Amino acid sequence: MTGPDRHARPSDESHAADELERQKRSSRSAAAARIADQSSWVDQQIRVSMAKGEFDDLPGAGKPIEGLDKDHDPDWWLNQMIEREKIVVLPASVQLRKDDVLLDDALDKLFREEDVRREVGDFNARVIRARYSPQEGQPPLVTMPRDVEETVAAWAQRRLERRRAAAQAAGSGSSEAPSGDRGRRTWWRRRRAR
Repeated sequence: MTGPDRHARPSDESHAADELERQKRSSRSAAAARIADQSSWVDQQIRVSMAKGEFDDLPGAGKPIEGLDKDHDPDWWLNQMIEREKIVVLPASVQLRKDDVLLDDALDKLFREEDVRREVGDFNARVIRARYSPQEGQPPLVTMPRDVEETVAAWAQRRLERRRAAAQAAGSGSSEAPSGDRGRRTWWRRRRAR
């Protein structure tokens, strides 16, 4: 070997210099620089917005902040949402009474017996759960679970009556139509008649 050794290992100093240069170009140092400059960037954005007047006439300007004199409530955001959205939260016993009154109307919107049974079962489970949970400071629970078979039978009867009424209404409307085959035909019969 007469010339400089081409495959010589780099010295520790050159290796450290290379590592330092690599870190300068890496994303870690870029992220650190962005974080360091972020506070000045935020201050600049605020100054520009103030110059544009974007902070003028904000709601609550010049008024004291609500709730500063009260004790800290960990559910403050939930209480504010309830007030803002005007959400009514009823005690379980009152909600079940309301659900009991509205259950027949909700069942009448269903088409299958399995769905009706599922809804009545869900209602009964909520009644039983409320019956065995503590009721301190709440109105008494007077709602009883519904008999599934009776409720399904009543639903089927109401459904049958609605169908009869609809058929009667359709029958009285078809009396004005011409009699015979041409009264009310389905699309495939109309197509076949051509």
